[in-house]
Amino acid sequence: MSHTIRDKQKLLNRVRRIRGQIDAIERTLVNEGECCDVLQQITSCRGAMNGLLGVVLEDHIRTHLVDIDAEPGDRHRDAREQLIDVVHSYFK
Repeated sequence: MSHTIRDKQKLLNRVRRIRGQIDAIERTLVNEGECCDVLQQITSCRGAMNGLLGVVLEDHIRTHLVDIDAEPGDRHRDAREQLIDVVHSYFK
């Protein structure tokens, strides 16, 4: 089973929250809100998108990029964990 199917509800909940943030940006623009408010909402939305990307990418790495049956201490498992650490640091 694909990790996106397994975690479908969790991912959909994140997408729905992001949609709410985008709707808030649109409302602020329609109501001619302050540019600082728009910028803050865009930044929040970008952070939420990065969070979603990080979750899906981490699951993809864990599920598809290396042998999931690798022994503890195996260099492939270590490489996977290092890659995940890099991804997490990039999206912070």
